[in-house]
Amino acid sequence: MQTIFCPNCKGKDIGKIATSQYYCWDCFIEFAVVNGKYDVFQIEEDGSLSSLNDLFEDDELVHSV
Repeated sequence: MQTIFCPNCKGKDIGKIATSQYYCWDCFIEFAVVNGKYDVFQIEEDGSLSSLNDLFEDDELVHSV
């Protein structure tokens, strides 16, 4: 089984929400791995998700195996 790391803090305390969708318990973000790239989200107070992808360089969002 492959270890998933948080694309933001590089933490390993990751919870699985759904298929290819995860939550980081260290920095409290949600992320998904889609076609080998991370999609990173902040969870808002109302439960909606806001994309954080614009805060990362493209090479930081590539999921390496």
